[in-house]
Amino acid sequence: MNDQQPPVFRGRSMICFGHDWTGDPLSKTHLMRLLSKENKILWINSIGYRTPTASARDFKRIVNKLKAFSEPVKEVEPNIFVLSPLAIPAYGLPFVKEVNRELLKLQIKRAMRRLGFSRTINWVFNPTGSVVAGSLGEESIVYYCVDDFTAFHDAGTGAMVEMEKRLLRKADLVVVSAARLLKSKSPENPNTVLIRHGVDYDHFRKTLLPETVIPAEIKDLPKPVLGYFGLMAKDWIDVPLLEKLARKYAHGSLVLIGHVNMDMGALPTMPNVHLIGRKKFSELPGYSKGFDVALNVFPINEVTKSANPLKVREYLAAGLPVVSPRIPEVEVLGDQVFVADDHDDFLSKVEEALKNPGPNDQRSLAMQDESWAGRVRELARQFARVARI
Repeated sequence: MNDQQPPVFRGRSMICFGHDWTGDPLSKTHLMRLLSKENKILWINSIGYRTPTASARDFKRIVNKLKAFSEPVKEVEPNIFVLSPLAIPAYGLPFVKEVNRELLKLQIKRAMRRLGFSRTINWVFNPTGSVVAGSLGEESIVYYCVDDFTAFHDAGTGAMVEMEKRLLRKADLVVVSAARLLKSKSPENPNTVLIRHGVDYDHFRKTLLPETVIPAEIKDLPKPVLGYFGLMAKDWIDVPLLEKLARKYAHGSLVLIGHVNMDMGALPTMPNVHLIGRKKFSELPGYSKGFDVALNVFPINEVTKSANPLKVREYLAAGLPVVSPRIPEVEVLGDQVFVADDHDDFLSKVEEALKNPGPNDQRSLAMQDESWAGRVRELARQFARVARI
């Protein structure tokens, strides 16, 4: 595959306001890795979007943030430099906004000077980046919106709405990954375009290779193996549905891979449920090879209705049968996915998917034209149309 970047994305400096670099690879990770082949990237670790609580989890996160802040900007991959800025996650307070803005500007501009940035494009994947977007000497701003952040249960909605509106007005280009987001964001910015997620096809295609080995911890589990990988957090996981699956397939195995950031109900106590933690991205083809059916277990809510679940394309690239609730961006994939209307229908669709279980070459081939490189080419076309260059 030719990874050479289009001319508008060559020899540039790029800022990326994303999640923490050490988190699971998301759309922004895949895009920046491709763009880093011919551009210099300053990745800004998450500056948060909600006020911390007194929980042990939030305290640990604060400690980790302070520790990361003490470290210099570091090159984590060729041409990708990570900055862990210090910011105060309480955006509803006017004086905090001003402190954050000046603090972030100071840290980011210092990093840009050290890295010799010029002709800078600012890629903002989280509305909190609006605090400094447009004040860093950027030539262009791209708001890349993959979620309805204002619908998150802990987002501090009022402040988030205002931050996003400000960003929508500033952006030269707004890119959304779901049709529902296109409808909600385009009234605020006429240069809003829909570019759906791609997939690291070559990586997940490894699932079908004879040399790819199923990891020992799931290799000999009772069949069928129903599998999920991804972050397990509120807004994103339907725990009651998983419990029903575990009970129905008590003779089989439910494998849940990823960091757990929520109450998982009775699942940890069920003998056929295997919560095996987060795994490296490089290991996912091996685990996928051990799945009979792959699950997207989003609950239906305002967040998920606007989401485009990347994992569904990854499951399909691995050749797996996939069962999902009726999320609009899953329906776009047509009959490649078993789409369910409710819990009972989901259980029925799993049974149907099990008629042709495990990785399948034909299912994988259907994803071969869905690469991230293709998405970058479309991004370049849309960027060239509106950019101030």
